[in-house]
Amino acid sequence: MIESLKAGVARGLVELRQTLTTAQDLWGYFFPSLGLLITVFFTNRTTVPGTSFSLGAATLPSSLGMLLAFGGLLTIAQILVVEREDGTLLRAKATPNGMNGYLIGKVITVGGMTLFSVLAVLIPGVFLVDGLDVDLGGALTLVWLLPLAVVATMPIGAAIGSSFENPRNLGFVMMPVFGLVAISGIFYPITGMPGWLQAVAQIFPIYWLGLGMRSAFLPDALASVELGDSWRHLETFGVLALWAVLGLLVAPVLMRRMARRESGSAVAARRERALTTVGR
Repeated sequence: MIESLKAGVARGLVELRQTLTTAQDLWGYFFPSLGLLITVFFTNRTTVPGTSFSLGAATLPSSLGMLLAFGGLLTIAQILVVEREDGTLLRAKATPNGMNGYLIGKVITVGGMTLFSVLAVLIPGVFLVDGLDVDLGGALTLVWLLPLAVVATMPIGAAIGSSFENPRNLGFVMMPVFGLVAISGIFYPITGMPGWLQAVAQIFPIYWLGLGMRSAFLPDALASVELGDSWRHLETFGVLALWAVLGLLVAPVLMRRMARRESGSAVAARRERALTTVGR
């Protein structure tokens, strides 16, 4: 296990450095951050319904929660599917403790880039909006929320990536995720939505990550526009912990099944299908 950890950390740091020095990879990570900053800028003059507080300031921490969810749910899934198709996963499988090291490396790479994406929104965002308030309680919230966000989302993302062979099929996952963003109070208070949509949103991590980030960065008075007039820290921890347990139970099973099915002939067959599709 120690050898797997060392190999995974080394692999993750190398991949993180490569990503940070590759323009195409950086654009893929930071383009959504740019879009979020534009959204925050144009909503800054609008107020949260029933208050005089800027909607842009409320949207900024919500967006950070969304980025955490995207990094764990979608980015890791996309990487797994692509590297399964190009044979990277097969090469990792062929080395001692290769799958464990591979997964640890991906957690470091994706976690690191997600952190940079969050900072790319947060640092300029504080100059675009007024009203953010991070006190000791907010800082302590981030201490438990950020690690829990990783554990609650990345195993689920790995499970999703293990279930698809073709990167193009991930569109069937991305559209529902974008739908969840729309109803999870990221860009508009969830209290303004029908009750059944509120119930659906509260099943999934995106809502709770947005709520947790708002509780860390916004004044306590803004809790009045949330469900239950509260930041609901206990519920946030509980739901995210349940998703973490679910992911840690399901992801290893799906990944072991995926690894058993990987072979040189399977990779060659996928490449042949891809070339056939491109040639049409």
